[in-house]
Amino acid sequence: MSNSNTPVVCITTDISKIDILFVHDYLSNHSYWARGIPLETVSKSIENSLCFAVLKDDVMIGFARMITDKATFCYLCDVFIIEDQRGNGYSKILMQTIMAYPELQGLRRFMLATVDAHGLYRQFGFDALLTHERIMEIQYQDVYACKQS
Repeated sequence: MSNSNTPVVCITTDISKIDILFVHDYLSNHSYWARGIPLETVSKSIENSLCFAVLKDDVMIGFARMITDKATFCYLCDVFIIEDQRGNGYSKILMQTIMAYPELQGLRRFMLATVDAHGLYRQFGFDALLTHERIMEIQYQDVYACKQS
């Protein structure tokens, strides 16, 4: 017997279920982190990552991508649930699925970057860097501004 309060979605890593145009539209037009990203870049990133599609009635409503070697490290990125589906618990179900995924068990480090979802990720053990002086980066601002999709 199912609980009527439990959201009904399917989360799959089957790449054939990913609507690349949907993901591209969200990232390019609605995200703060990948505005203007070319379709070719989205396609290549999906091909080379462990991806999670969130489906409701076989229609994609969300997405997340893990960049990982499946042995020691992973980086969570491009996480979203479309706006009209937010507030239904889908992001928590997505994160539960990702954190329990067999190929991501026993890794030494999970990382992500967020501007506004700290509360969600803290529920799954993420926290600010304890040794931020060890982490370095090169960040190219507006890298997609010059590319055409």
